[in-house]
Amino acid sequence: MGGWLVSFDSPAARLAARSSHDFNAIHARAVKLARTLAKWRVRDDAHTKTERSATRIACSVCFLATTTAAHAESALDSPFASTVIAYTAGSGAAAGFTNPSVALGSPERFTGEGFLPQCVTPFQPAFRPNEVVSVGLGGSLVVAFDHDVIDDPRNPFGIDLLVFGNAFFTDLGGGAGVVGGLASEGGRISVSSDGVTWFQVVDVAADGLFPTVGYVDAAPYATVPGKIASDFLRPVNPTLTVGDLVGLDHAALLEVYDGSGGGAGVDIGALGLQSIRYVRVDGPTAIGFSPEVDAFADVAPLAPNADLDDSGTVDATDLALLLASWGTTAPAFDLDADGIIGAGDLALLLSAWNGGGS
Repeated sequence: MGGWLVSFDSPAARLAARSSHDFNAIHARAVKLARTLAKWRVRDDAHTKTERSATRIACSVCFLATTTAAHAESALDSPFASTVIAYTAGSGAAAGFTNPSVALGSPERFTGEGFLPQCVTPFQPAFRPNEVVSVGLGGSLVVAFDHDVIDDPRNPFGIDLLVFGNAFFTDLGGGAGVVGGLASEGGRISVSSDGVTWFQVVDVAADGLFPTVGYVDAAPYATVPGKIASDFLRPVNPTLTVGDLVGLDHAALLEVYDGSGGGAGVDIGALGLQSIRYVRVDGPTAIGFSPEVDAFADVAPLAPNADLDDSGTVDATDLALLLASWGTTAPAFDLDADGIIGAGDLALLLSAWNGGGS
């Protein structure tokens, strides 16, 4: 993929998908060519010039999307919780771990700087007062996103929201990183669309499965950062239990995580909700526990299949098919699942472009 393409998971792609005015202008210039290509559906020598023209159009739109995104990056929604609405420490909250603002933004990848530096792994969680906030008996933490978290059918495993704590796996391997069990302090999760009416999430603990992974190439007790960051917007398969993981070594555990950064997964659709904006974590029901919270994340949807003609390449013919269906409701070309073929679908197709740039 060339450097001018917009990554599907990047903020630039999300913004480009919303910038319909500029894409409509490109579409007006390209639609005639698109309809011709859609009828031909072949790429022999006689149509080489037409293919190249369509490719140049694709490059132009990619450049436009990237440029538009660069000028408006600061206006993008954050995938992480951005505002603390309320916080009560409660009885038994860990002393010094009572700054709720540390639960905003991304989860920690590296912890203990200046004291005991180490990667955040499933065996050694974030532990500093500037990284996690404690919620004791009778306490609660309420945060909000700067956008609605949607029950998106494209989200992996149907999970829409992730809550990161500082739970960790105990080690059966005497330092080798073999899962023995889960050290968790619970915490009840509730969600709301308006901050008034709340829906409790059952059987999912805020400070529980799945412990955070900062880097997918770091050893279980690494003391220097890895080079390959995990994906904090991707959930682990929620059907897995602690019992499924006991006995796995660190390498096998990371295979199960499949690039995910962990976190407790919430399917808001299972609660009968289409979207939420607020999340609350309530403290334990008994003294002796105080769940710690690190962050909250809006899960990123899976990239759609932009190879519309099933040729194995996303190229000018796919662009032609999409542009020829512009403004219709053809489900085969509705890459962003919004019900109409438009700018969002074009942005996603271009972000997957691998058919050449000239």
